[in-house]
Amino acid sequence: MDPRIEKLADVMVNYSLELKEGQNVKIKGSPQALPLVKAFYKKALQAGAHPYYWPDIEDLEELLYKHGSDAQLKYIPEIQKLEVDKMDALLGIFARNNTKYLSNVDPSRQALAQSSRQSLMTRFMERAAAGELSWCGTMFPVHSAAQDADMSLSEYEEFVFGAGHLNDDDPVAHWKAVSAKQSKICSFLESLKEIKVKSKGTDLTVKVEGRKWENCDGKNNFPDGEVFTAPHETSAEGEILYSFPACYQGHEVAGVKLKFKEGRVVDYSADKNIGYLEKMIDMDDGARLIGEFAIGTNYNVQNFTKNILFDEKIGGTMHIALGQAYPETGGKNKSGLHWDMVCDLREGGQLIGDGEVFYKDGKFIKDF
Repeated sequence: MDPRIEKLADVMVNYSLELKEGQNVKIKGSPQALPLVKAFYKKALQAGAHPYYWPDIEDLEELLYKHGSDAQLKYIPEIQKLEVDKMDALLGIFARNNTKYLSNVDPSRQALAQSSRQSLMTRFMERAAAGELSWCGTMFPVHSAAQDADMSLSEYEEFVFGAGHLNDDDPVAHWKAVSAKQSKICSFLESLKEIKVKSKGTDLTVKVEGRKWENCDGKNNFPDGEVFTAPHETSAEGEILYSFPACYQGHEVAGVKLKFKEGRVVDYSADKNIGYLEKMIDMDDGARLIGEFAIGTNYNVQNFTKNILFDEKIGGTMHIALGQAYPETGGKNKSGLHWDMVCDLREGGQLIGDGEVFYKDGKFIKDF
């Protein structure tokens, strides 16, 4: 086994999730990720936790969407409701055998299933915000993700482990340093009332006064590297052109442009798969509002890979998620959707806070 897998498992148990004796921890991931599942399982046992594995089988999800009735799509098993209330920690491992497995599924059926699970998402986020539940999502390198990123598997492994600083003797020391630096960035951002994004095809303003900025330092995502908040729900004005395709649940929507008025998407366009975009933003009342406004800070991630775990962290970019807000930021929007879309600011982009430029060409002007 690659020793970096063991190191990743150790970081997940002892840093990201900080597992304690007696805690129930769910491991969700495809059989492709079994080397990491087993490494994490062993270390979780050594920490005194109670790990259990939930296999994520792509074929079963496809069967539900293609053959399930509307009632079956909307059905939430009681065990899932209980689980959201009772589990202490969750590790999600991304390792799809085929990242396009839902590409031919009717998007209206996906929207129906997702909107029906809004209550589960809301409860999960409420418990996480209250400190009752820890969670982290990470990546196990597989061929499908490497192909999406236009890399060989060995190149992709180096990319994934490099982004998490797992080649370092002490990766946790790196992420603690990131945490300290981003804490200063968050303090500065919390002093602002309004932020304007200016870039090619983009002139968008949001209000953030009184909202909390979250310091993403490897606790909920790994690798990590971003700071985010939820803007005031009715504040977004203007338009944004996304630099990269917006990838979500096996669908790729290219050339997305959104126009906002009083916080809501009032017009939209796309060069590819506009029908899927339309179905997703119409899934419920909160899907056209902004749930997250973020800045990517991981400069070890520079290339678009069609994997949002990495793409939203690209140093020099910002992203906005439509839909569900994280309540710990003060955001109030609720939705079955949380779709991150990335805008590149590395060539001429600016972030302007209360009338003054504080971020230019992909970097903060101020030294933190």
